[in-house]
Amino acid sequence: MGRDNETPEKRRERLRQKELKHPSSSIRGSNLSDLVGGLGLKGTGIMILVLIVGFVMYSIFFR
Repeated sequence: MGRDNETPEKRRERLRQKELKHPSSSIRGSNLSDLVGGLGLKGTGIMILVLIVGFVMYSIFFR
């Protein structure tokens, strides 16, 4: 049975199996929600604090 002749149920199952083998998101932080989800509340707070301090330092030295 070729892909042209497969039923919608078979096609959905094939696509689901393909997604399970190669997930679009990963724990390495492919997007911001993955990064924040992996860090937790304390890690996210520290990351925001570092970004704010970095921005202040940048604006002081490069003004």
